[in-house]
Amino acid sequence: MNHLLKVPGLASRAFTTTSRNMKNKVPEAQKLFQEDNGLPVHIKGGTTDVLLYRLTMTITIAGTGFSLYWLLVACQPKGKV
Repeated sequence: MNHLLKVPGLASRAFTTTSRNMKNKVPEAQKLFQEDNGLPVHIKGGTTDVLLYRLTMTITIAGTGFSLYWLLVACQPKGKV
C-alpha cells in the first residue's frame, strides 16, 4: 500500500524534470517569422516550407481537376444499351 502513495510524486517529477533539459526556441522562431523580408509567412521557413507548399498546391489542384472530371462524366447521359 505504501508504494501507491508514491505514484503522484513520481508522476509529477517525471514531467517537471524534462522541462529543465529543453531550451526555449520560440524567440528564435519569432525573429525568423516576424522579419520583414517580403516573403509570405508560409515560405519563410526555407526550402522545406517551399517544397511542402508546392506539393500541397499540386495535390489540391490535381484533386480539384479529378473531381471536376468525374462530375462531368457523371452528368453525361448514358447511351442506350
